[in-house]
Amino acid sequence: MNEQPVSRERERLADVLVVDYGLGNLRSVTRGLERAGAAVTVDDDPGSFDDADGVVLPGVGAFGEGMENADSVRDALVDVADSGKPLFGICLGMQMLLTSSEEAEREGQGDVQGLDLIPGRNVRFAEGQKVPHMGWNDLSVVRDHPLVEGVDGRYAYFVHSYYAVPDDDDAVVATTNYGVDFPAIVANEAGNVFGTQFHPEKSGDTGLTILRNFVDICTG
Repeated sequence: MNEQPVSRERERLADVLVVDYGLGNLRSVTRGLERAGAAVTVDDDPGSFDDADGVVLPGVGAFGEGMENADSVRDALVDVADSGKPLFGICLGMQMLLTSSEEAEREGQGDVQGLDLIPGRNVRFAEGQKVPHMGWNDLSVVRDHPLVEGVDGRYAYFVHSYYAVPDDDDAVVATTNYGVDFPAIVANEAGNVFGTQFHPEKSGDTGLTILRNFVDICTG
């Protein structure tokens, strides 16, 4: 009897660590990555980061709380970035890749420092703009990056009140529009640190394509 080929969703192509720092949508992210071909470990032990092919920093909630909760893994995340290993931030996790955020100041938390892996600042949508921005928006790819193969013009699901403004325009990989064009995907100069403002795990086929691209980056 001929064996049936294993589907892409069932193959395990990369070992991915999802960082558990108390604010991530861990179950949905894990399921999405597994569908994309990753063997997923959820952990908050910095010692486990070295064993992974790639690291995912998910996140929902406020910037200040996110950075406080992630303080114990800050150095490990920086080490991942410095090593050249893929580091993928999702929603709040993407914002945490930047240097700072207006959100912390508005919440009375002062100058909260992000990971500063992609220099820049997160800012709130303008007064009069309904927040949070919630719903489906199309993606416009503005520069090449392996994460965005096959997603130009497709729709992704956003839920957020702040957006990234990188210091370097070249850090912007894709944009979308909600009263203003803003970065939907950013990446560092080396290309191994990147993030999506939207939730790929909630973005249907578009999100699955993004997650499969991430798995391919991890195996490359």
